[in-house]
Amino acid sequence: MQIDAKNLNYRELNKRLKELIAKGEVKEIDIVNVNGHRYIGTGLGNNKATIRLHGVPGNDLAAFMNGASIFVYGNAEDGVGNTMNAGLVVIHGDARDVVGYSMRGGKIFIKGDVGYRSGIHMKAYMDRFPSIVVGGKAGDFLGEYMAGGVIVILNRNNEEYPVGNFTATGIHGGSIFVRGKVSQNTLGIGAELDVPNEEDLKILRELISEYSSYFQVNENLNSSEFTKIYCKSHRPFGKLYVLE
Repeated sequence: MQIDAKNLNYRELNKRLKELIAKGEVKEIDIVNVNGHRYIGTGLGNNKATIRLHGVPGNDLAAFMNGASIFVYGNAEDGVGNTMNAGLVVIHGDARDVVGYSMRGGKIFIKGDVGYRSGIHMKAYMDRFPSIVVGGKAGDFLGEYMAGGVIVILNRNNEEYPVGNFTATGIHGGSIFVRGKVSQNTLGIGAELDVPNEEDLKILRELISEYSSYFQVNENLNSSEFTKIYCKSHRPFGKLYVLE
């Protein structure tokens, strides 16, 4: 099934998409001429639909999504996976700011780079465990106030600084893995550096393998080359509230 988004505004496009999926008769949908259309996939229920977007979707792609798989053959704008609960998003390009904001389940794979504040307020919930895998580098405030899940920065271009300043500020759960070295000076309050343990390496190998399968990546992204960023306390700002 194909939808041409060229002469559709975002409301009409999303209405048509949800109607098709609600009928349960269409499992695969290609949307062509996507050009900044917002909220694609927002609020989709727990289903097995596969949606392929050809072009550049607008803000809040897959927001509040509770299932489905979305493949983007292009770049993406802000807010991919905003409060996403389940499902899969694969982006064959770069994404902008606040990827995975408050994400509590599902997976997001991005071939290239992400902007500022990706993965902020991420949290694991019951049996939900969110994951974001970025092929390139990330901007400032990566994983800010992170409470659960995992973020992986593959740094495929071997950047000297694969993450920006104030990384993991206020982190109180979850882990960030960066391929390459991370300076303590780039970390925010509450974040510490370590080497991945065996359980971490198992998660990394599985996510790297899945990333490689989506983007046909053949280079050796050795899981032993990663630096782990984690929380040193579940209350990073606790001392601010202690009365003396």
